Amino acid sequence: MSTVACDTQSESLDDTIAFIDAIRERVGRVVVGQDVVVERLLIALFTSGHILLQGVPGIAKTLLASTLSKAIHLQFSRIQFTIDLLPSDILGSEILDQQSGTFRTHQGPIFTNLLLADEINRAAPKVQSAMLEAMQERKVTIGNTAYPLPTPFLVIATQNPVEQSGTFELPEAQLDRFMLLHRLTYPEPEHEREILRRNMSLGIRREGDGAVARSEFDAIGDEPVGDADMLVEAMHAVHAVHVSGTFLEHVIEIVDRTRHHPDLELGCSPRAGIAMIKAARARALIHGRNYVTPEDLYSLAEDVILHRIRPNYEALAEGRTASTALEEILSEVSA
Repeated sequence: MSTVACDTQSESLDDTIAFIDAIRERVGRVVVGQDVVVERLLIALFTSGHILLQGVPGIAKTLLASTLSKAIHLQFSRIQFTIDLLPSDILGSEILDQQSGTFRTHQGPIFTNLLLADEINRAAPKVQSAMLEAMQERKVTIGNTAYPLPTPFLVIATQNPVEQSGTFELPEAQLDRFMLLHRLTYPEPEHEREILRRNMSLGIRREGDGAVARSEFDAIGDEPVGDADMLVEAMHAVHAVHVSGTFLEHVIEIVDRTRHHPDLELGCSPRAGIAMIKAARARALIHGRNYVTPEDLYSLAEDVILHRIRPNYEALAEGRTASTALEEILSEVSA
């Protein structure tokens, strides 16, 4: 490779790293103490994956997705999932034009770049399943016609823990289509202290003759830090990250062990290995590397694998969970 080509590639990588840092800085202005979650969102964005954020209400799941969407100049839609939601409310439908007597297609909010599926597990399973084709094949069938979705297309879904009232457990087929499932916890005391301080300083916003208290959503900047071209460059940079043969073998071994572990009745599909490689490459880029390391694998294992495996009844009766099985598998592979 010539010196000029190397210099150009290095400059492009530097621009991509600067783009990533700008996104993280923009999100950090609004959301406190969620660096790992922002990293996971960027991984999904740079690899055309989908991500599911799980946590109790009020820990900034929706705020995170909204902030990311405004940091990049992309089309954004939000669907609030409820028990009475219909598949046509998401995908669209054919509508009869009474004047012409013909049907015309109304495209739903899923025709966007970034789709925020808020509280996805509060909708009935039929509605959740309606998104399978869109998430896997990037197209939607309305009537007898298949319509391609815009590119890029990313689903950022949020869900409440299944133990809460009014929730439905997502089908395994849909869970497997989420590249990552990240579990959010309550903020640390120092982060919560900063959250409260920022909220106290938000003030009010005048609206006509009245006023309303400003929220964290009002603090999201409207000026994007990047556009679609910069996103494409980042996606190219991810594919240039080197994956060693040893790393590949570790991924294969971990996935295979989930299929034979005595505590698990459901192991990982090949989609898990594909997701791990893609996510590891993106994480390496975000951390300024052009090669993956074991740290990437072990950091991402829970988010990539845990929602794809299920413990059997015997393991649950003895107090063992999918998490303990995954820990055993990882320790055996690293030994």
